[in-house]
Amino acid sequence: MKHTPFIWVLLFLGQLAMAQKNKPVSETDAQKSQRFELESLLAEGMKYAAMEEYIRADSVFRTALKVDASVPALNYELARTLLKRERLDEAAIFSQKAAQLAPDNKFYAIQLAEIYTQQRKYPKAAEIYRNIIRQSSDNAEYGLELAAVYILDEKYEEALKSYDDVERALGVDEDLVHQKQRIYLKLDKPKKAVEEAQKLINAEPNEAQYVVELAQLLMMDKRPQDAKEQLEKALKINPDEANARMMLAEIYRQNGDSKAAEQQIGQMFNNPNADIDTKMQALVGLLREAKDEATRQDVLNRAAEIVKAHPKDMRAYVVYADLLAKADRKSEARDAYVKASRINSSMYEVWGAILQLDGDLNQIDSLLAHSEQALETFPNQGLFWYSNGSANLVKRNYQKAVDALEEAQKLTSENKELQGVIYAQLGDAYNGLGEHEKSDEAYEEALKIEPKNDHVQNNYSYFLSLRKAKLERAKEMAAQVVSRNPDNATYLDTYAWVLYVMKDYKGARVNLEKAIASGKGVSGTIIEHYGDVLYQLGEREKAVEQWKKAKTMGENTSQIDKKIATGQLIE
Repeated sequence: MKHTPFIWVLLFLGQLAMAQKNKPVSETDAQKSQRFELESLLAEGMKYAAMEEYIRADSVFRTALKVDASVPALNYELARTLLKRERLDEAAIFSQKAAQLAPDNKFYAIQLAEIYTQQRKYPKAAEIYRNIIRQSSDNAEYGLELAAVYILDEKYEEALKSYDDVERALGVDEDLVHQKQRIYLKLDKPKKAVEEAQKLINAEPNEAQYVVELAQLLMMDKRPQDAKEQLEKALKINPDEANARMMLAEIYRQNGDSKAAEQQIGQMFNNPNADIDTKMQALVGLLREAKDEATRQDVLNRAAEIVKAHPKDMRAYVVYADLLAKADRKSEARDAYVKASRINSSMYEVWGAILQLDGDLNQIDSLLAHSEQALETFPNQGLFWYSNGSANLVKRNYQKAVDALEEAQKLTSENKELQGVIYAQLGDAYNGLGEHEKSDEAYEEALKIEPKNDHVQNNYSYFLSLRKAKLERAKEMAAQVVSRNPDNATYLDTYAWVLYVMKDYKGARVNLEKAIASGKGVSGTIIEHYGDVLYQLGEREKAVEQWKKAKTMGENTSQIDKKIATGQLIE
């Protein structure tokens, strides 16, 4: 029982009155002053304890005890404060004092018993609980505490006797029966556990769960036929009892009747009234046993059945989506996660999975929409801002990309790797806005984190070449990227274009011809660049041929049309 500070003040005042009963009726000024002082100190100590300022409460109670150490409530409260401060041995001293001063106070005794239990002084704790139970028939419930102490002391037979005493006093109780069953099973006495299960059935014969529990114990006692009879009985009481069907299926499976086992499992999974948690447990078991593609597909089918039976339970969709993702069915997995989010939008992991799969599927519109939805619920999640910024960058919504990426940067400052990626994308976004100084700064920050980042060095050097700025820096970076990726057409094109801007047309030609020879990722832009280089080298007819080829590959800039029409380089 937990007393409020006000009640403890009343108890304290009562104890002061008792202390005065053998003294003269009239109170001297000194006695009155002392009583007022103790009352004030108690109230102050209780205030600090209620505020969880235990050190200050400790100090106040000790001051009060110096005034009068014979007040039980003060000793009790100081012990309670010391327990909050995890000073167990010292708390025991004051708790013992409180119990000695007021031997008939049950609550002081209980506090001391709890301290003895924490100190593993189990016999002392048990003796206190026995005394409490002997004091009054109203204290029979403390037999549960006594039994708990016996269990900690590994005196299981004594614990069982204590539980029996409680049961005789208070009647059959489910928790008590279950505790006794656990002890009997620990003592390898399954038949006694079965007897306990029968008590619950006798008390509530129409409770199917109790019948299932009996069947479980019969299985442990190696009595499968008896268990089967009980399970069939449970299903007559409640046809929706999922555990009963699971256990029946296992019995049929052990007997080699796979058809009957499958029938029971199917009825369970397809029943919308059957417990979904039990279905989930069954699904985990099936997944654990799935060793080939066919059985894994069976597990997926079962998960789909759970979704169909429980269309409003987000857990069903999440489990189904997890299995679909594991099977690399990304689009279906993403859609299942989305349905889960519509039922409950507050699960961070679900949104994370949705955005990850949107990215894997390269579905930018979905990534943009879903990241915005995720941010409505989780506005302080940097990864979601990053996803939103990335999507806006691809869509060329540069200002929105910058806003989102800057927010992501603030919220993920501890993640150095992600910071590098964000800086890289900020470089691209700032460049899109024409904010070249900020773009350069972002790229430089990204390279401080990852100096050999191909994406950053390629984009940074290319954008510098377009601006004809910091060309030596651009050349250095582009050359490094090509040295690491000698067959990458995009990187070779960037290096060639930097050389072109620096009027090294021969060097540009060499690298563009390498890009074209690679046969991978050769775009119309690369072919147009090759035509520009040929023109600068005086091979004008060949240049026009390359421009026409670029046009057929989808290059549709106004410059290329003019180049083809005039046979002249237009820059």
